[in-house]
Amino acid sequence: MKPIPHSMITSEHNFRNRRHFIASGIAAAITLPLAGSLLASADASEPLKPTPLETINSYNNYYEFGFEKSDPSEAAKTLITSPWTVEITGAGADKKGAYDLADIYGEYAIESHVHRFRCVEAWSMVIPWNGIPLHKLITAAQPNSRAKYVRFITANDKTQMPNANWSGGPYTEGLTIEEAMNPLALLATGIYDKPLEQQTGAPIRLVLPWKYGFKSAKSIVRIELVEQMPKTTWWQQNPREYGFYANVNPDHDHPRWSQGSERVIGEYGRQRTQLYNGYANEVAHLYGALSDRRYFY
Repeated sequence: MKPIPHSMITSEHNFRNRRHFIASGIAAAITLPLAGSLLASADASEPLKPTPLETINSYNNYYEFGFEKSDPSEAAKTLITSPWTVEITGAGADKKGAYDLADIYGEYAIESHVHRFRCVEAWSMVIPWNGIPLHKLITAAQPNSRAKYVRFITANDKTQMPNANWSGGPYTEGLTIEEAMNPLALLATGIYDKPLEQQTGAPIRLVLPWKYGFKSAKSIVRIELVEQMPKTTWWQQNPREYGFYANVNPDHDHPRWSQGSERVIGEYGRQRTQLYNGYANEVAHLYGALSDRRYFY
């Protein structure tokens, strides 16, 4: 995918006086039919209009800090994010090691990428991320023939996270090695050229713009190259509703609501959801038939 010129990106400053995002009461209506006049088309070729930083930082899912959207941003900033170590290990890695985040910054250039973000709850944002392509760290770990999957493990410290054990242990996510090596997969360290905040996954998180947001693990402490498909947190919690792949597809509804459209945070109305969240050209070759539900839940 060609990078989006900075001249086509609306600055954070120009968004600050825009209307606030839709009241939470409207969110409950995501399963209701919508008038055609409120359902806009999302064109993958149009320039992306980023969501304001204050909205991104105040509307989050991060259950370790609370279950409501505002809880993570309102929680005490108890997570110590510096120094921070990311361990790269697993039978599929020939070069294992624990790396201080400061050393990772020194080794790899921080890139800027503006991507759509689509939550499985049928809401969306556009976020200007800063970070390091995941494939660069995977390549540095010298993957061998046993590296079929990549498992991500996040911070889980009850002294720093008020709701740390909501799932019974650290939040885990996973990818195939082919997904992890895709150029779209990003290890994000910032938004709008500012460091990630606690609620947005500080100090380093996964970003997978073609997948539902729960796949983008926050506050990563370990990356494992493994041979077997990892059982991820939400897959274990509710396998009927949350699978391993979780790619965005408007034609495969969640068991409890439609995925055909999405509520745009910071805007009025809804827009039609795009296949692979608009990134089909970059990732569709990684998967099988569109009719195969396992690739979308």
